[in-house]
Amino acid sequence: MPGRPRDERAREVILRRAADIASKDGLEGLSIGRLAADLGVSKSGLFGYFGSKEELQLATIRVARDVYLTEVIQPALTVPPGTGRVRRLCESWLSYSERRVFPGGCFFFAVTAEFDARPGRVRDAVAAAGLDWSRFVARTVDDARQLGELAADTDPGQLAFELIAFMETANAVSLLHDDPNAYERARTAIRGRLDAASARR
Repeated sequence: MPGRPRDERAREVILRRAADIASKDGLEGLSIGRLAADLGVSKSGLFGYFGSKEELQLATIRVARDVYLTEVIQPALTVPPGTGRVRRLCESWLSYSERRVFPGGCFFFAVTAEFDARPGRVRDAVAAAGLDWSRFVARTVDDARQLGELAADTDPGQLAFELIAFMETANAVSLLHDDPNAYERARTAIRGRLDAASARR
């Protein structure tokens, strides 16, 4: 099928644009008609890729996860397990939000608020992504605890919850108040919390 690689590239471009739109206007703000107009292509052409608004939303979540993996997770995995990896993970997330990899800040922060109380396949996909993220942060924290770099009584789930809260607050405050200092405040809070949890305190 000689046309397949070009079709796949076109699909990637479409979905990356869809993720940018959804980060600002939400997944409900996405439609095949709007995306077609935005990209200057036909609705029938886009319909052939996705078939329905829900399929477009689900595909957009998948491409956003790929971006998240590249921007946030993979940089942290270049650092050996321990508090260094925890710190790098937090910094990668703050940088991803601060650099506006998605123009609306963190894609998943935006769509979680939109779908947290709505049942259905889209909510399930958003919830699964959020759960994977919180579990990954907790596991990274637990690795540092088991290596003796964090205090033995550290609760990985609790510390992960707090670190994520600092990061998401920076994202929200930066967007709502156009406050660039929000990220530095989050970095200060994260350093303080990890220092307090250190086995060497």
